[in-house]
Amino acid sequence: MDLSTLFLASSSPRRRELLEQIGVSFSLLSVEIDERPRPEELPAEFVIRMAAEKSLAGLTKRDDGGAVLGADTIVVLGDEIMGKPVDEAHAFDMLSRLSGKRHEVLSAVSLRSEQHYQALSRSWVTFRKISADEIGSYWLSGEPRDKAGGYAIQGYGAVFIEHLEGSYSGVMGLPLFETAQLLRQL
Repeated sequence: MDLSTLFLASSSPRRRELLEQIGVSFSLLSVEIDERPRPEELPAEFVIRMAAEKSLAGLTKRDDGGAVLGADTIVVLGDEIMGKPVDEAHAFDMLSRLSGKRHEVLSAVSLRSEQHYQALSRSWVTFRKISADEIGSYWLSGEPRDKAGGYAIQGYGAVFIEHLEGSYSGVMGLPLFETAQLLRQL
């Protein structure tokens, strides 16, 4: 398949940057899905389903035979999906709970054309202790507002990360190793 007919079903500027970083040409495709977890749904099941629903929603908008790439990334503390902060208090709560702890970041990729390919990246991130003043200043920077877990590894949030085990690009929002593997399958 000619990858010039690849569509990215995402509004994330980080995913666009990451695909461009590895030289993949694509067009953007806006999709809307319900991004709420189902009762009793495990975090890995949820993130895989979200990526798959995004690629499927994108594919149903296309009638030209192109491939659609969907992705989703979540931050998990214990078995709890942290989500994106809805306001300053929510961000403060999330970052306070992540402070001094190790958490998991799951990033799923779904690629659809005539077939469906999926991959899951698991990473572990350990935060140093973060003070309340640092969290407040971080919120004022604007960076945590639309980020899973309320932080960005590629931004100022990197100063909170004591250790990363896994995929930097996966924590950023699109695991490049897994994405490249899926694109090769086409």
